[in-house]
Amino acid sequence: MRPTAPLILATVATALAAATLTACGSGSGSDPDTVKVAYNRSTDNKIRFKDAYLEAAKKQFERDHPGKKVKLIPIQAPDNDYATKAQQMMRSPRTAPDLVYEDTFRINSDIKAGYLKPLDDYVAEWDQWSRFVDTAKAAAEAEDGRTYGIPDGTDTRGLWFNKEIFAQAGLPADWKPKDWAQILDAARTVKKKVPGAIPLNVYTGKGPGEASVMQGFEMLLYGTGEDPLYDASAKKWVAGGKGFIDALDFVRTVYTHKLGPDVSDALDPNIGTRVATEWFPEGRLAISLDGSWMGQNWVNEGPKEWPEWSEKLAQAPMPTQHGQAPGKVSMSGGWAWAVPSKAKNPDLAFEFIKTLQTRENATQWCVVGAQIAVRGDVAADPRYLKSMPGIEFFTALVPYTHYRPALPVYPQVSTAIGEAMETVTTGDASAAEAAKAYDDRLRTIADGAVVSR
Repeated sequence: MRPTAPLILATVATALAAATLTACGSGSGSDPDTVKVAYNRSTDNKIRFKDAYLEAAKKQFERDHPGKKVKLIPIQAPDNDYATKAQQMMRSPRTAPDLVYEDTFRINSDIKAGYLKPLDDYVAEWDQWSRFVDTAKAAAEAEDGRTYGIPDGTDTRGLWFNKEIFAQAGLPADWKPKDWAQILDAARTVKKKVPGAIPLNVYTGKGPGEASVMQGFEMLLYGTGEDPLYDASAKKWVAGGKGFIDALDFVRTVYTHKLGPDVSDALDPNIGTRVATEWFPEGRLAISLDGSWMGQNWVNEGPKEWPEWSEKLAQAPMPTQHGQAPGKVSMSGGWAWAVPSKAKNPDLAFEFIKTLQTRENATQWCVVGAQIAVRGDVAADPRYLKSMPGIEFFTALVPYTHYRPALPVYPQVSTAIGEAMETVTTGDASAAEAAKAYDDRLRTIADGAVVSR
């Protein structure tokens, strides 16, 4: 049974309060021999691969640096709440960690706020930096051209589908939809022929945060035309025109036509965990517009060991709206290790980054974290090439992928998109009405730097 809204809020509040006590209890951070590392811990208590990885790196670092210590500060909260808590910690020298795990789409906003330290002097003397691919380096680079984070992996997105449900519905095991209409047709077929199955999951609304915006909306929007969110040549944001409305209308169709999960489930911040550990393994979900990392839940002692995944599931590229060139679309993101500007021990923090980014450890993280490699040597490692479900499929989507605008106001734009999605999901607004409300907010967020198409 799904918890009530007050219970969810209470749970989040409790997690944040615990994280606050942990951070405050760590003292002023003045110990020159201890590096404090803040990172996001999954709200699912079963998902602990990141904890185990960091604990192993901590032991290695302390062994290789006698007298030095690593203090891990896990913050257990949904992504948006984690970001808020990390920002609160970075504001004061008393609570600032020495190292913080950052979603790359938030880096520029945190740079603008003065939270992060440039790392150019460090990477200039680091022999491993040349092994990182340029696109990964760019993801942690600010408008001023300086580097503020060390990425540890990326991802791509596509369609996962259940072959058994497809067989029951009379749909092909090698399904590759050519356009949006074929996705909706398949979902309608499942609804008609496989009662009880959830035909199609598209992340939506404010609760799931960036999962809704990036995995749901932007996977649609970037299939409608060139530069549909931000016009880099004009240095202006793109108003909610036809492509924007069409993407919202797709989401509206999924939920108002009862092709997706119940709306209450869709708006739950923890829906991603349910998709991976309940709905897919239990054979309840036919299709999900989702990420390359899904396999981390089913292998390597993940929270839901599911060795049958390869027999039950398959993947298909997300098509462009009408099948227009290039025919496929994906979105990529990733996380990076950054040093707060108020960190007491930045040199020691970068030494810990070096430990995290030995080839052995970088490969291990891509394996246990279901990451797409950002280092050439890791991408060629045999362990990586056999690391997770769908690795070859999702790596092949890189030529078709897009990146979110790495601009300081993007998190605000993302929030506005999530709100627009929620209003069409609940049926409180049409796609055109939601796009109009988004436009009004965008002009304020972007201080009028908006172009219409």
